[in-house]
Amino acid sequence: MGRLITEQEDLLRVLDSLLREPKFFWDDFYRDRKREVPFFTVKPDENLVEYVERNIFKQGNVLELGCGPGRNAIYLANKGFSVDAVDISKETIQWASERAKKENIDVNFICQNIFELNIQEDSYDIVYDSGCFHHIAPHRRMSYIQLIQRALKSGGYFAITCFSPNGEYGGATISDEEVYRSLSLKGGLGYDETKLRAVFKDFKEVEIRPMKEITASAETLGLAGFMTAVFQKT
Repeated sequence: MGRLITEQEDLLRVLDSLLREPKFFWDDFYRDRKREVPFFTVKPDENLVEYVERNIFKQGNVLELGCGPGRNAIYLANKGFSVDAVDISKETIQWASERAKKENIDVNFICQNIFELNIQEDSYDIVYDSGCFHHIAPHRRMSYIQLIQRALKSGGYFAITCFSPNGEYGGATISDEEVYRSLSLKGGLGYDETKLRAVFKDFKEVEIRPMKEITASAETLGLAGFMTAVFQKT
């Protein structure tokens, strides 16, 4: 069994190597903090705020995957959640840490590949992902699902915000086969309601909907071209 697991891990690493190295790409991406990217805002996702206000998300332990500059993690911590926020880029973790310190908010920011996290089983009430999953290659989807299953307590919630197909900011509609033919995710894969339901079929569906488009003057971030979903571990 141990040998089989090692061989599977070796195969995953070989497939990883076919695509761009994420650490260097995201460090370069976040190095320019004045880049005109809506996700660089300090505003939390509109759907995340709704989950908290509707009491779907109750205070507890949160793991955020691909936290970026920390906007959602800081929001949750400010609402009384205990937050571990992970990103592969040291540049964005530094930025997020500076933001949290400025607001006197306590968040445990972790600079690491999410697939290398050492997580205690059943230790989180919530796993949140805004913008990470659509950059996950097809061969890593099962690893991603296993990570969520391992992290969440029974009855815990997993929520995601990701590209919808052919959105303004991304959402490639290529097949899994084409990912490896072109050796590219084309900036991020698009997922509609049917695909999200299929990928996360082992979880109980709570809600799947498009992200609401919110005006720039509002206190939350909402953009067209994204899907949002909440699932529960049963």
